Amino acid sequence: MTTERRTEHIPSGPPRPKPLAPPAWLLAGLRPHHAPVPWAAAARAGIALATPLAVGFALDEPEYGALVSMGALSGVIGDTADAYRMRILNIAVPQLFGAVGVAIGTLVFGQGWLAVGVLTLIALVSGMISSIGTVASVSGLLLLLNAVVGAGLPMPRPWWTAPLLLTAGGLFVLVLTLLGWPLRGRGPERTAVAGAYRALADSLEAAAGPQSAYEECRQRVTQALNQAYDLVLARRALVHGRSAPLVRMLAQLNALIPLVEAAPAVHLRGRPLDPAVPAAVRDLAWAVEDGRTGTPHLALPTPEGPSGRALDSALRHAAVTVHLADPDPNNIDDRLGRPAALGVRARRAVRDMVFSAASWRYGLRLALCIGLAQSLVSLIPVERSYWVALTVTFVLKPDFGSVFSRAVLRALGTAAGLVLAAAVLAEVPRGWWDVPVMVLLAALIPVFSAKGYAFQTAAITPVILLLSDLLNHQGFDLILPRLLDSLIGCAIALVAGYLLWPESWHARIGDRLADTVDDAARYVDRAFAPVPDEAALREARQIRLQARRRIYRDLSGVRSEFQRALTEPPPTGARAAAWWPLVVALERIVDATTAARVRVNHGAAAPDAAEVAALSAELHGLAEGLRSSRTLKEVRVPPLAPGAEESVLAPLHHEVAAARAIAQPER
Repeated sequence: MTTERRTEHIPSGPPRPKPLAPPAWLLAGLRPHHAPVPWAAAARAGIALATPLAVGFALDEPEYGALVSMGALSGVIGDTADAYRMRILNIAVPQLFGAVGVAIGTLVFGQGWLAVGVLTLIALVSGMISSIGTVASVSGLLLLLNAVVGAGLPMPRPWWTAPLLLTAGGLFVLVLTLLGWPLRGRGPERTAVAGAYRALADSLEAAAGPQSAYEECRQRVTQALNQAYDLVLARRALVHGRSAPLVRMLAQLNALIPLVEAAPAVHLRGRPLDPAVPAAVRDLAWAVEDGRTGTPHLALPTPEGPSGRALDSALRHAAVTVHLADPDPNNIDDRLGRPAALGVRARRAVRDMVFSAASWRYGLRLALCIGLAQSLVSLIPVERSYWVALTVTFVLKPDFGSVFSRAVLRALGTAAGLVLAAAVLAEVPRGWWDVPVMVLLAALIPVFSAKGYAFQTAAITPVILLLSDLLNHQGFDLILPRLLDSLIGCAIALVAGYLLWPESWHARIGDRLADTVDDAARYVDRAFAPVPDEAALREARQIRLQARRRIYRDLSGVRSEFQRALTEPPPTGARAAAWWPLVVALERIVDATTAARVRVNHGAAAPDAAEVAALSAELHGLAEGLRSSRTLKEVRVPPLAPGAEESVLAPLHHEVAAARAIAQPER
């Protein structure tokens, strides 16, 4: 048996035909993403930021209205989740950290070097918090941003006024967001589960096509499953037992897993699939979305071979589960993605933050740059100096993308936003005219944010300038200081946070990839581990499913990290481009392992334990070679163990051999 190898497209950009042509990473950042216009989010942003201004003008307190709008701006930027339960966390929790930040900043306003030391310490804490997760990342961001604003702008007295007004703005966004909850209910969760079924249908259709098309579809399946599990299991299992709709959605999602496992086996078979099969999966997606129940009607072809039987069995099981009105909560296994109790997760998060080297590295990196920024503006008079530290904070967000490209894109986005801001500040009289202008400018933020970072910066810049003008009354004179401070902040982030930071030139992508290769080796061991009885078989299957879900999720993270590294200039970007084919090869190894396990479950002969051990040893050897090398050419792997072509693991042997060929090219 042979496995056809196809050249994987390396998304690092084509060779530049002209010496003066912009680099690929810059063009990628300036190229707008294709995304639908979020009309609801645009309308919500316009109302959330303009209403406080109107109230402030009506009460003859425009400064108070501007502070409430600033809080609303933070809520608009943080409103990125789909499910309402998640949106509460995404908006409310960061607002609390933002209130603490502006309170501390207000207390050290005008305190000179004390303010420098306090903001540097807050930067360290903010950076470490940001390493925990998505909500924590936004919370850490607002903690530092609002502290910088409070320390750089004179705030209303007493000290608690600014935190109260900023928090009110964020809560106003939350109220506007939750207005749709009674109408949509669990719509986002149902849509996510149905989307996972549709992504799988696309994957099955592409199973017999080109390798690259199938792999792209499989990546979408992984992303859809991750999103669906994150939404459905956003709360504790105790809630599932009391909520019949949530129990049903979880059962429908779990029923998709056997289908996902069967897809690689169908792909390796290499024969076109009967169109009735993906059509049946799409019909199940509609049933999930519409809430249909009753007896399913399937017209499926007669299955052929182990992979065909696996797919047929999984599809029939999914059809019964999807149309079941009231699944028993006691029979629903949510260990594939259930979060631990809130207290347990909090303790784990704090432990990981305190003892994580990556957490300390990012915290110290951010603290260094913020300390330099605040020291600079303390020694050299810089008008509206808090913008320097704000720029550093936005640029030094590694979970948002490449530091280098973000610094350049932010400078370009700020320049574009200043053009619009100049027109507004020069032509629009201050007062009630600011309200309709704010409606339009704020509505652009969600629209442009979906297009890319440079576009988001261009949309946010005029909004911040308009609100700053209401607090400082400088009008058009804000334009040049804003540009100068942004450029200074970008320069500090580039020099201290990138060029002089050792990790920038010794990217840890090899270590991350090596860890995932080790996980793949352990997955091979678990997939074919012998079991003594039926009970042990069920437990082993559950462990294997958890391992498969974990490794696919980790592979998705590795792919994202490599794609981020590809936007860096040489040598980091060039190194990531050279190692990228190994990421693709590793995904194929996991697919081949899953396919072999599915075939064994449906009649194929199980592999010999020695063969499994040899393959696992090869993968561990490859991981060690990756971990001990800094470049691809330095990787050394042990000799390839022989594998019988008749074995069910023959495709896995070929995928491992292909990975070895990538890691140890001929010289």
